[in-house]
Amino acid sequence: MTVSAWWFLLVGALVTYGWRAAGVALSGKIDPNSALMRWVACVAYALLAGLIARLIVAPQGALGDTALWMRLSSAGVALLVYFIFRRSIVLGVTAGALWLVAVTTLVGA
Repeated sequence: MTVSAWWFLLVGALVTYGWRAAGVALSGKIDPNSALMRWVACVAYALLAGLIARLIVAPQGALGDTALWMRLSSAGVALLVYFIFRRSIVLGVTAGALWLVAVTTLVGA
């Protein structure tokens, strides 16, 4: 018996939206300032920091073809722009990406 890809899509959507619905139903009962929620936020930030550090220090694919100083300077530009423009994530990420593209294009990988 073969299973259509549409069934996998349907089951995946139901699971995803089921958890989202549970989150909405329970969100009114969760104290965002509780110790547990602060811990969850810290774990989320730590995971994000780890992923970003891995992208900078040990990248794979096309990013691995760039020099370490290019990736580090790109992260520095992103942080600088982020703080200069009142913690704008969009501007910081955009500036860092554009810097990496510019340096890679001008200097070469």
